[in-house]
Amino acid sequence: MKDGFIKIGAVSPEVRPGDCGFNARSIISAITEAYMRGVRVLALPELCVTGSTCGDLYRQSTLLNDAQRALEHIIGAAAQFDIVCAVGAPVRANGRLQNCAVVFTKGEIIGIVPKRQLSAEERRYFTDDFKPVVFTCSDYPDLSFGIEFGSELSTVAPPSEFLAIGGANIILCLSADCELAGRAELRRTLISAQSSRLACAYVYATAGSGESTTDMVFSGHDIIAENGHILAESKLFESGLVTADTDLGAIACERRSKAGFGGGAPAHCCEIREFSLLPHTTVLSRRFPRLPFVPEDENALAKRCGLLIRMQCEGLAKRIRHIGAKKAVIGISGGLDSALALIVCAETMDMLERPRSDISAVTMPCFGTSERTRGNAHRLCEGLGASLREIDISESVNLHFRDISHVRELHNTAFENAQARERTQVLMDIANDENGLVVGTGDLSELALGWATFAGDHIANYGVNASLPKTLIRRIVAYYADSCENAQLHDVLHDILDTPVSPELLPAENGEITQKTEDSVGPYELHDFFLYFMLRHGYSPEKLFRTACCAFGDDYPAETVLKWLKVFLKRFFSQQFKRSCLPDGVLTGSVGLSPRGGFVMPSDAAGRAWLEEAEHISLPGADGNEHV
Repeated sequence: MKDGFIKIGAVSPEVRPGDCGFNARSIISAITEAYMRGVRVLALPELCVTGSTCGDLYRQSTLLNDAQRALEHIIGAAAQFDIVCAVGAPVRANGRLQNCAVVFTKGEIIGIVPKRQLSAEERRYFTDDFKPVVFTCSDYPDLSFGIEFGSELSTVAPPSEFLAIGGANIILCLSADCELAGRAELRRTLISAQSSRLACAYVYATAGSGESTTDMVFSGHDIIAENGHILAESKLFESGLVTADTDLGAIACERRSKAGFGGGAPAHCCEIREFSLLPHTTVLSRRFPRLPFVPEDENALAKRCGLLIRMQCEGLAKRIRHIGAKKAVIGISGGLDSALALIVCAETMDMLERPRSDISAVTMPCFGTSERTRGNAHRLCEGLGASLREIDISESVNLHFRDISHVRELHNTAFENAQARERTQVLMDIANDENGLVVGTGDLSELALGWATFAGDHIANYGVNASLPKTLIRRIVAYYADSCENAQLHDVLHDILDTPVSPELLPAENGEITQKTEDSVGPYELHDFFLYFMLRHGYSPEKLFRTACCAFGDDYPAETVLKWLKVFLKRFFSQQFKRSCLPDGVLTGSVGLSPRGGFVMPSDAAGRAWLEEAEHISLPGADGNEHV
């Protein structure tokens, strides 16, 4: 189970009510297919050995005897497969009949879990005997699962709550839910919510083709969810195997981040049963989003962009009101980050019912400023109605070089940072002069890499972009450009979007940009991927590499992914001191780097373990899939 991934599955085999022999053959076929496709934990529907619509036939010993023989046949036939299965069947015990999930692997039953919440009709045949059991894998300590039934999912205290507290990170739900209009949507909502609330993988297998249609129909709507997201589901009335690569590491990380998770009942509330699985590597079929911060659905993206701008404006408006600032002072470079920050300033002034001329926008050309960005800065301010002044800082920086005895031709870090710090000084002094507030433009991606000048663009009175990564900022600006109903503003914003990302601190050549950020630190889409999965899901360097190769295999060779992963890790750990003293800024998403709740790490935290793991990553087979 490499990197915490394990393939789990749900299947609704074809059944015939009362024909246990046919059902056994169908179930064995389903288990065989699941194993051949790499599934190691499989859920099948409630009472699928007999069919869930047998009614009073459950009182007949003939059916129960046939079910027992069928179950023994299923368990024996599946003994050759390294897979653990949960199959629904009627089970007689102590003179009572129970609706149970029979859990078996390698030819042996490892547990029988009876259903707790019985309907009035079910109580005609079955008795309940609630006994929460957590099945743990002796070979993989992170793998454990529990059983519940479909009718228990929507109860006030479903068994899955006890099971999660007891350590189960996968819930197998055996169901015989009929299909009704609107039922599928409710099912998705319940399962997604339960997997989110309990930070688990939730595998739902329900009755499908072949069940009696005397009074209802069954759709075989199988669903697999993880941490609030639907990973896979079957189409209604099209029974078939549904599989997903669940990420047990991400589940563990999510549980660690939930304050007080598991409170309310001790872990020993559940009976523990052990099973074993042979060592194996999951052949990944899971799709990893290349841009995890960016919604893939266009409508969802538009709503997200509008909401994020509103959140930025709310934060800035509160700060302006609180300190009584007369102006919002902002440095405009003609680049992406300052464009969004200026948009936020403009929308904030509208919210405060103040003129946009209360924005003091300042463009400060120097040695690396290109004509393109300089012109875009002017057009952007004009389109948004901000007051603009241009202050050429070249002379001031040259004087500073003479003061510190720096050779003007030496284009080192001091050469670059002197310009950034001079710009910050100008903005701060203008803010003092105008009773204003300096609005910061730096983004989350730059903070992760430390791609900011300490006490330069690193400093502001309030940072509106501080929790937005570069890949998302690009989409927000595009959204605003396309929805602003201003042709001039639309054109200049799209030209800014087409401009290479650059701090423009090295001299331009023929008025063109020579310094491109992504040539120095690497592609932001890779770094945002690393940032999201490391902070949000606790991915190790090896896991980051493997999943990034899956996501970006068509665009970046494995060698390139590994190169920039090492750069990311080195810079992330070495640049924490800049994040430890960040100015205030609103947190807009689930990943942030502010020391006041977004992310807490010592400034001198050693990254040795992460860097050493990255150094030992081997490139052969780096397509993300390693076969057993």
